[in-house]
Amino acid sequence: MHKLKVGVIGTGNISSAYLNNGKKFDSMEIVACADLDVDRAKAKAEEFGIRGCSVEELLADPEIGMVINLTIPQAHAAVCLQALEAGKHVYVEKPFAVTREEAQAVLELATRKGLLVGSAPDTFLGGGIQTSIKLIEDGWIGTPIGATAFMMSGGHETWHPAPEFYYQKGGGPMFDMGPYYLTAMVAMLGPISRVTGMARASFPERTITSQPKFGQKIQVEVPTHVAGIIEFASGPIGTILQTFDVRGGSTLPRIEVYGSAGTLLVPDPNTFGGPIQFKRAGSHEWSEIPLVYPNTDNVRGLGAADLAKAALTGRKARPSGELAYHVLEAMHGFFDAAEQGAHYIMKSSCEKPAPFTLGLQPNSLD
Repeated sequence: MHKLKVGVIGTGNISSAYLNNGKKFDSMEIVACADLDVDRAKAKAEEFGIRGCSVEELLADPEIGMVINLTIPQAHAAVCLQALEAGKHVYVEKPFAVTREEAQAVLELATRKGLLVGSAPDTFLGGGIQTSIKLIEDGWIGTPIGATAFMMSGGHETWHPAPEFYYQKGGGPMFDMGPYYLTAMVAMLGPISRVTGMARASFPERTITSQPKFGQKIQVEVPTHVAGIIEFASGPIGTILQTFDVRGGSTLPRIEVYGSAGTLLVPDPNTFGGPIQFKRAGSHEWSEIPLVYPNTDNVRGLGAADLAKAALTGRKARPSGELAYHVLEAMHGFFDAAEQGAHYIMKSSCEKPAPFTLGLQPNSLD
């Protein structure tokens, strides 16, 4: 099978992981990168031995069959639409779009053009969460009854070189980190039927303490502490807390899934590996479960490779646009519920992504 030629748009911090890992997969070959700052694109291209160019040149290249969109969240939908209009499949970093309306426009155009669209995060395709899915499906915890998800942080202004966009429209802890947690939960427990929640911005102004913008002030435009309750269509009830407002640290787990026969402590959904802890009902000890799937290191780009494989073979993509839209709608649903003091009934649904086949080698796709 030949490789799908791919171009990257957006050469910021995350692009290096994609460009490096893109060399490992048998379904795609990254041949070019582009940016509004063409000089930055050319510098990044030289580092990885590919072609650097303008966005217009990349989209006009007939050999490029897929675009990986790594722009800032506010530009996600616009760049996806451009790429689809140019006849390219698209894989976009999270969140899928800023608004539900933008995301719907991307899905509708992809359908009209007969093209695939998918979105990060792809960490649920790593060995840690794939093994967790198998344990749940094989009945280790019995009937799932609930789950919790916690992302406890003090914010990005202490370490990120340009943290402003994390506090602007399309940012905040729910849109920044929520996709990792919600995508993992949907991959394990299936689609969501309704949500409710509360949200606030605890600190209306932030001071950057990282370089090179030390001392600059950020005006916060989005909620930075979000607590939600999730009802899954299959029955379990989940709790999620995503915050940039915890200054003193936390000991809460990342994700736990509870069942009639035991509890599963799921790995950090921002990583691809383990560990996984399991405690059977009636036991006094936690046991560490070995991973039975590969891709446990940082293989950011695995989702793009899966989308490329789907484009080449005709099978369904695991990090699909439908999954990404469902997660985006749920995130907005928490805020709608908080404003209205009511439950938000989900309008979308999605299929649980198919788990990987056992026995795959690292960086390979079935």
